[in-house]
Amino acid sequence: MFQFADEAIIEVHSGKGGNGCIAFRREKYIPHGGPNGGDGGKGGDVIFCVKRNMRTLSKLRHHRIFKAKNGGDGMGWNKFGKDGEDITIPVPPGTTIRDAETGELIHDFTVESEKEQFIFLEGGKGGWGNVHFKSSTNQAPRYAHAGKPGEVRTLKLELSIMADVGLVGFPNAGKSSLLTAFTNARPKIAPYPFTTKIPNLGVLRVDDDQDIIIADIPGIIEGASEGVGLGFDFLKHISRTACLLFMIDCSDENYLTAYKTLCNELASYSEDLMKKPRIVLANKIDIEGAEQRASEIIELIKKDEPETAVIPVSVQNNMGMINAKRAIIELVNRLEENEKPAASLVASAVSSPDFMNNDYFDDTEEIQYPGSEK
Repeated sequence: MFQFADEAIIEVHSGKGGNGCIAFRREKYIPHGGPNGGDGGKGGDVIFCVKRNMRTLSKLRHHRIFKAKNGGDGMGWNKFGKDGEDITIPVPPGTTIRDAETGELIHDFTVESEKEQFIFLEGGKGGWGNVHFKSSTNQAPRYAHAGKPGEVRTLKLELSIMADVGLVGFPNAGKSSLLTAFTNARPKIAPYPFTTKIPNLGVLRVDDDQDIIIADIPGIIEGASEGVGLGFDFLKHISRTACLLFMIDCSDENYLTAYKTLCNELASYSEDLMKKPRIVLANKIDIEGAEQRASEIIELIKKDEPETAVIPVSVQNNMGMINAKRAIIELVNRLEENEKPAASLVASAVSSPDFMNNDYFDDTEEIQYPGSEK
């Protein structure tokens, strides 16, 4: 069974440098050949790199010790030892590397790029062979340098999913259904709470040049910021999103207080979350009496947040989905242009159902993991 892993503690070793060699030329008719011991090779480095098709840290939980190769020892005839092979550790985008003991931030992979690399530990330098120590007063040195030792560090890796839009809502509000309707994701959907137990990512295909990544986390309940339910463990995964998409269930008896409760939980976890631009979807308007409830939700939110788009939808019946999609695309585009969302972004409430062509699907890459030493 697949297990989502967003934290891992690993031990990394850079390679030891090779020892220098003590050697002398011993050839016929050359009685005083002199020293010719070569230098040791450099130890391997510990390198972290971003791997775009990785989504969790589960691989690092099973291979917790990573060792670079040691440098080879020098040899006679001025032959240098072979440099040790580097160890490259792939991590998903959005991974932070911290010292396991002090919690000090070492590196933060915030750019999703196949080429991004971070050399964390350099291997030890190789020792000099005795050829380096020949002088007019010491023509037969019988000593060489030992290679420098490698370093050992224990690290804590934490993953925060990087996405453009983060879905926020109570359990069974329709977040997974929305993700399925808009993207290539296929999360579990069932008519009971907490069907989503791990974060899910989906790709909303806008056109050939633009994709929007949407992240769905397990449903938040009141007290999530204090550890109640599943939301506390996964709230950090919307901390990197550019904007938030709130889902309000119009069929819920607490529909008028739902938005405020969700905002309070996010603010309790991090005030920065409440600074993010947002869109609110009032879902399940196809149920009897839900249209009136949606109007009440719109009026309540607009009173305090006139710039927040509040759109009535029914994900199940594709009602209002075109308006929701347009609002998401426009908001993400404005944020990418480093502009604050203007009042024109606000989508007006719709009274008639809209339908969308649900053809936004994209094949994901197969995850491939390079080997590592145990």
